[in-house]
Amino acid sequence: MRNRLQISSIPTASGGIARAAYTRGVEAGLDIEPLLKDSGLSVQQAKNSRFRIAVKAQIKFLNLVADALPDEFLGVHVAERIDLRELGLLYYVLASSNTLGDALKRFSRYSAIHNEGIHISYRERNNKILMIFKHVGVARLNDRHQIEFFVVTLLRLCRQLTGRNLSPIAIKLIHRRNQLPAKLRSIFGCKVAFGSDLDEVAYAQPLKNTSVVNADPYLNTVLVKYCEEALSDRRVGSGAWRLNVENAIAPLLPHGQADMAEIAQRLGVSRRTLARRLALEGHTFGEVLDRLRFDLAKRYLQEHDLQISNVAWLLGYQETSAFYHAFRRWTGKTPTQVRSARPRAPPRFVLLHPSAQRLPSVRLARQRSARK
Repeated sequence: MRNRLQISSIPTASGGIARAAYTRGVEAGLDIEPLLKDSGLSVQQAKNSRFRIAVKAQIKFLNLVADALPDEFLGVHVAERIDLRELGLLYYVLASSNTLGDALKRFSRYSAIHNEGIHISYRERNNKILMIFKHVGVARLNDRHQIEFFVVTLLRLCRQLTGRNLSPIAIKLIHRRNQLPAKLRSIFGCKVAFGSDLDEVAYAQPLKNTSVVNADPYLNTVLVKYCEEALSDRRVGSGAWRLNVENAIAPLLPHGQADMAEIAQRLGVSRRTLARRLALEGHTFGEVLDRLRFDLAKRYLQEHDLQISNVAWLLGYQETSAFYHAFRRWTGKTPTQVRSARPRAPPRFVLLHPSAQRLPSVRLARQRSARK
């Protein structure tokens, strides 16, 4: 019997995305080694595909390379350039499937072979095929480029497998952007709703019966067996409960719904169980919520076009004064002082939460959000 790897609580990835970003940085003449070091990676890991890397390190490296280039859409650009056959076993088990629906179900089941930090669910609901991405054991907070790589890769797979220029009917992403440049819109093929409460790609349900051009049922049977064996070696636990709680809290903050009872329900446990599991990791719910707000506040304050009243609303504070009080407790300074001390960054794509985008004040935002 084959020896199986011990289940790890630290999600790892094959590292293909990080290596593609490394190549892009080298081609652009970046001093890449300090970026690798800051991410906890080595040059050997960046060059040798035999090494798996921590998903957290990959996310950090992508962010550092994107900032250094600069390339606000690094994940999209890397996904455009990659040869899908580099996905190896995963690609061929999809390409030999009978229909697109079969391929998407296999993508959902076997994607962890390449990346244990993203769990992909296949759902059929309301005449739609839904591919839902959920972070496991890593924080969603800092991940823009990796998740956009996943989405664009999924779109390219659907088109290449079927030989048709298929487009989804909707894409939702949790992170904020104002808009897509015109040259990128055709890649996605539909409107992308940034600032959403989940990461999701939706196709029309009838497309599941679309034939895959290179379908080979005999080969597929063999490859499924290999994928099952590879998956059994790569299974990880659900990850740190602190990260699970953070990922559940973040999209609920602007709605004022990020209380312990709601988060426990979304994670499928009781409040007591959630408190106990956090305590085993040395945390309380209030501490996790407070820390997440601080991390988000630091990011939002870098967006000079985002009013501080809207920052407060996005963090779930009913009054701007409450945000000021919390921020002074965190840093000893006010948000205004911290923002004014930083140089104004070049314009970036920013999207307020759809409700906050229209609102002149935090109080009015709360009132309108409550009526929805």
